[in-house]
Amino acid sequence: MGLFKMFKEDVDVVFDQDPAARTYFEVILTYSGLHAIWAHRVAHACYKRKFFFIARVISQISRFFTGIEIHPGATIGRRFFIDHGMGVVIGETCEIGDNVTIFQGVTLGGTGKEKGKRHPTLLDNSLVATGAKVLGSITIGENSKVGAGSVVLKDVPDNSTVVGIPGRVVIQDGKKLRKKDLDHHKLPDPVYDRLKTMEEEIMRLRQQIDDSEGAIYDGHKNL
Repeated sequence: MGLFKMFKEDVDVVFDQDPAARTYFEVILTYSGLHAIWAHRVAHACYKRKFFFIARVISQISRFFTGIEIHPGATIGRRFFIDHGMGVVIGETCEIGDNVTIFQGVTLGGTGKEKGKRHPTLLDNSLVATGAKVLGSITIGENSKVGAGSVVLKDVPDNSTVVGIPGRVVIQDGKKLRKKDLDHHKLPDPVYDRLKTMEEEIMRLRQQIDDSEGAIYDGHKNL
């Protein structure tokens, strides 16, 4: 598909996704998310041709004017929509499919200084809501949603909804999952696990204190 035809699709998806959009003139001139996507498409074309410096310059100029940082190496599909995009960060090895929507404050980032594929993959029709952080070389499945403020560190199956810190699958294929279903997907909650361990330790210590006090009381009584 030609670049200008893709630009036209990028405008059309704004009208599909945003009920506040009124005219083409308004959308083309005032939508920073659209501007960031257009700048990225140009920067990415330069990046693929190994014009790395030019690609980075375009990316940084776009970041300055839009508040949205997209590395020129990221691969973005058709009809990508950034709604209220301030603070969005998309890393170098991100791969984003078609019909994907993300909101302001979203980070599609890495988890360290590892080489190679270190950023997320978002498959077709996925959505990442406000302030969510999707970190590492993980995959968000087709038609899946990441809730606002979530931190996702593990793969998400297709047709799922993820919420929380760390992110847990709470709905899959239209069905709310029970706790044992969450365990089946092996999505750990280290904060909960640590608190549970501390609670068990406190209960054990209390029992030891009670036993000790009981022994002392019995000793005094026998005297």
